[in-house]
Amino acid sequence: MKLRVNDRYRPLKLIGQGGFGRTFLAIDEAADEGFCVIKQAFSQERLPDDRARIFSRREAQQLAQLGRHPQIPTLLDYVEQEDSQYLIQEFIDGENLESALRDHGTFEEPEIRQLLEDLLPVVRFIHQQRVIHRDIKPENIICPYRGGKLFLVDFGASKYTSDTALGRTGTVIGSAAFVAPEQAMGRAEFASDLYSLGVTCVHLLTGLHPFDLYSISQDAWVWQQYLPHAISAQLHQVLDRMVQRATSQRYRTATAILRDLGIEVVSASPVRRSPTLTASRRPPNAIVPASRPRPPWQCIHTLTGHTSSITAVALSPTGETIASGGVDRTIRFWDTTSGRLIATLPGRSLWSTSGHGDRLSALTFACDGTLISSSDDGTVKCWDGATRKLQTTLPGQGWGIAALAISGDGTVLASGGGDGSIHLWNPIAPEKLGELTKDQVPITGLALSPDGQFLASSDEQTIRLWDLRDRYLMNTFKGHLDRIQAIAITPDWQILLSASWDKTVKLWHLQEGGLLRTIAAHGDRILCLAISPKGNLFATGCDDGTIAVWNLQHHRDDRFLIHVSRLTTLHHSWAVNALSFSADGQMLVSGSADETVKVWRSG
Repeated sequence: MKLRVNDRYRPLKLIGQGGFGRTFLAIDEAADEGFCVIKQAFSQERLPDDRARIFSRREAQQLAQLGRHPQIPTLLDYVEQEDSQYLIQEFIDGENLESALRDHGTFEEPEIRQLLEDLLPVVRFIHQQRVIHRDIKPENIICPYRGGKLFLVDFGASKYTSDTALGRTGTVIGSAAFVAPEQAMGRAEFASDLYSLGVTCVHLLTGLHPFDLYSISQDAWVWQQYLPHAISAQLHQVLDRMVQRATSQRYRTATAILRDLGIEVVSASPVRRSPTLTASRRPPNAIVPASRPRPPWQCIHTLTGHTSSITAVALSPTGETIASGGVDRTIRFWDTTSGRLIATLPGRSLWSTSGHGDRLSALTFACDGTLISSSDDGTVKCWDGATRKLQTTLPGQGWGIAALAISGDGTVLASGGGDGSIHLWNPIAPEKLGELTKDQVPITGLALSPDGQFLASSDEQTIRLWDLRDRYLMNTFKGHLDRIQAIAITPDWQILLSASWDKTVKLWHLQEGGLLRTIAAHGDRILCLAISPKGNLFATGCDDGTIAVWNLQHHRDDRFLIHVSRLTTLHHSWAVNALSFSADGQMLVSGSADETVKVWRSG
């Protein structure tokens, strides 16, 4: 049925649904081109115990009072119609902070300080009205596109309380990841909102789900080690106190937090805003907030043709050609400029004996344009980059090949297998140069120095640094909590990066042998890693379909200094299995389980 409330409010689209009702973006046809929001409580047939009517009337009374604050949506109307209740609220044209985190990356200290400076006075105001919000989280904080301070929205879970009611056990409500321990037991209090706001800040700083930031074994938050950007000791201490599980150790008031942050506490009452609607018919989300710019990388091609998951991609030295391979055993060549398919090398069959007989595991181009491929069939093959003809097949290792690396001059090729051995080749001759073994643990990643004298390898949870000239193990790095999936090294051979299923990227100093930084890069397992030839960018691909592009800067003063920041987040539909940068670092190619290759260009 078409819904029309009070013969003036017409829904445009559904924007949310919960246990009590639904929320619509709507138009007020009696106003001057104004959007509004309709919150519809479910009918008595859906909620026969009369919860809907009690819920909606209670929220209407609260919002009428709370809407006096300039950062809380104004209640425009309350309608009871056909056994349903409707709240009509001001529409805030903006982006919620969870969406901002997903699209633009983790927040830095200035943004978190601004968030606290904007919202703590709002929280103080609602607490002065004896209301506990009970559902503070990034989705309920809106950054308006027209500028100005952040808004706190969705008071559907809020609760009016008296001094005598605070100690009583009530309904358990709120979002599990952000809810305070006492609220989870039905005993929410004012400090519960401060806890949720603190968890929100920690989530925005790290990019990780709150459940991944709490150590059950230590019974403590461990968020500090996952910060991609350093923060001040002051902010660190404030957030730590906000998320204390024991209410006796937590902040009790928003005013106390403002004072500890050095933010002036204004006691004056907020000025009531004029309850006018957003005077625009533009579709929501049509404008990107000025404070969080459009992503600097754009997809210029989506290449289709593989019939299964793509597991390997590579860009030629000139950047003119892309090679991709996957579970379908084929290798495909694409024109980078047009996105046109140039050639397909089929897998091994009765009609073609030159191709691979199993999933492609890695692709890499030599400096002369030769394409080198490896497969779960245990072979490494070299292909002429111009004619796409097979040049040679290197002797099999007896196990599937998981990783390849080639030196800058093309004279040393390393292949790592499922038996834990590393084979060294001269692909030009071709001839075998030697073999390295340590443990019978499958190799997961390889990286060669430009001159081919040093090699880094990774297996399940160990990284090893080898001297190839004298064939000895120089150093070992450990620290990941789960399988290391990929490694890469900066061109100056200063920093080694490792990506793991534990959702982190670790940066190691090769000469000094120490851990420099741990980055909480994604909310799911990291499957691939690539670094640009200049070493100023790297990218990580995740099981959830996201790609994070990072800026990397380092230099030595009186000590070694490093700075890492997320530039943007890109998206596939399914897991991202492979990444490759162009020689100038202006192009990134990604291969995914969604059977597509995407070509991204820096803006």
